[in-house]
Formats: sequence, structure tokens, C-alpha cells
Amino acid sequence: MSASERKSTEMTYREALNAAMVQEMERDDAVFLMGEEVAEYDGAYKVSRGMLARFGDRRVVDSPISELGFAGLCVGAAMTGLRPICEFMTFNFSILALDQVINSAAKMAYMTNGQINVPIVFRGPTGAALQLAAQHSQACETYYVHAPGVKLVTPATPADAKGLLAAAVRDDDPVAVMEGELLYNVKGEVPDDEYVIPLGVADLKRSGGDVSIVTHGKMVHVALQAAGKLAREGIEADVLDLRSVRPLDVQAILETAARTNRVVYVEEGWPFAGVGAQIVALVQEEAFDDLDAPVLRVTQADVPMPYAKNLEALAKPGADRVVAACKRALYAGEEA
Repeated sequence: MSASERKSTEMTYREALNAAMVQEMERDDAVFLMGEEVAEYDGAYKVSRGMLARFGDRRVVDSPISELGFAGLCVGAAMTGLRPICEFMTFNFSILALDQVINSAAKMAYMTNGQINVPIVFRGPTGAALQLAAQHSQACETYYVHAPGVKLVTPATPADAKGLLAAAVRDDDPVAVMEGELLYNVKGEVPDDEYVIPLGVADLKRSGGDVSIVTHGKMVHVALQAAGKLAREGIEADVLDLRSVRPLDVQAILETAARTNRVVYVEEGWPFAGVGAQIVALVQEEAFDDLDAPVLRVTQADVPMPYAKNLEALAKPGADRVVAACKRALYAGEEA
């Protein structure tokens, strides 16, 4: 069924995530949700609203404030035949659980020669919101994608949130679903029926022939805003949403590079050894002859996130910085 033929409903990003979990828990009794405040409180961001009443306290389980502990419990459950959705109140807190994510979940299939799979989803918000300061504003993608064995998706729209989370639950490997905290209230059309987006497939959110803006997650909206500003000056930009950081849709990246001959990567994380560094290496190695300018990156400033509102705004990658980078790639004389 094509997208135009699907019946859809306008809903928020948080409602789309809820719809995906309900869809998968109704489809498969092995799926359950565990995390801090997911049950009695309906979720810290109300993503699990109504699920306790619908599925009961054996499948929607409040955990103690111990990320290492409940992540380990979920990993063990996945190893023995269940399909847990492990919610971190924020991926900043998941740093406490990285031993279970990296040393247990990610490596188990390899270490057992495929005899033990770990079909687990780690999900929750990542990146900065508004004045949450340094310890609660980190974009955590790089921590996860660096490890072989973990897949990672970063939905930017409500429809992508439903489709990618459903695919993550069905996958037999660990998948991190990193959501944008400031996206939970964003509205969009979401298919009503069973909806699954394959992992590793990018989406061209806007088409243009002058410069390619490649990005993922919350930065898709920043990129689209920048593309709109560029269009008013007669510059048309491709906006490629990776959707899946690992596995990576290499072909889609190379196709947009070949189409525009100029690439700017936008990410919320820090620049040093970030996701963008991987994209730059890929494009330079595989599409060098297509390039008419260096591949540029727009990232968070290389500092812990400031608390002060004015400094926070300066540290975040915004649309104006993306516009400047695109113009630099087009030799229009502005610095990123």
C-alpha cells in the first residue's frame, strides 16, 4: 500500500511512539515495557499514557532509579526469549548503564556464535532541551554507534517515530531509539494501520539541486528551516534524513552527494569523533570525484552545554549556522 493510500490520523510524536508500543505489545505477548515512571505516572513525558491500564503491571513495569540494574534485567530477559522495551528517562542517564548495553547486549550474539540473540529496545529522549545544563543535554548517539552490535535510529517525525520504533521492537538485535525531547509535541500524519519502516533506509525530506544537508533526529527540523531560508535566496537544498545512523543508508548519502556536489552534515552532538566525522570520511572516500567543495559539518560547540540561556543558544547548531555553512560550500563568502 502506498503512503497516499494509507488512512492516517494527525497525532503528536509522543502519541505515535505510544501507538507503536501498543501495536507491538498487542501483536506479540513477549514485548514488555520497563523504566522509571512508565506505569503509574504514564511516563515522564507521557509516552506510555494508558498502557498500564491496557496491559497490566506485568508488562508495563516501573523500575527503581537504577539504570544499570533495570537495563541488566531487560538484557537478561531478552536473552531468555522476551522482547523488552527499556525506557531511559533520558539517554543522559543511560551512561550509567553502558556496561550492560555495550558489554552484554551488543556483544552477546558475536560471543555465542549467534546462539543467543538480544532483541531489546533502548529508548528515550536524547540531546538538549531548554536550559537543562551540561549533564542533561548530551546527544548520546556516538556512545552507541561506536559499538558493533547495536543499531540506532533517530526518528524526526511522528510517522517515523511509529514506523521505526515498531521495526526496532521486531529486530533480533539491540536497537537504540533516540527521540528528540523537544519533538514530543510535534504533530504530523501517522498511518492508522500496522506501520513498520525498515532500519537503514534514509528519507529525502526536501529535494533541491544546489547543496545537500544531511542530518538525523531533531536536527532535521533545523535543516528544513535552513533550507527554507536558502530557498528565499534562490538556493535549493536537498535535506536527507538518515533516520537510521546504524545501519547507515550509504547509497542515499552518495546519491545526494552526486546530485548536488556539495554536502553539509548537521548534528546535535559534539564535533570531535562525532557521527558527522563518519559521514565526512564516507563521502570523501566514496564520492570524492563528485565533490566541488569540502564536506562541512555543523555541530554543537565543543563545550559542555551551558545553563545560561544566551550561551546555550550559541552552543546549539541553529538554522543560521547551517545556512552559513551551505553558502560556504557554495563559495558564497560566509563562514560557518
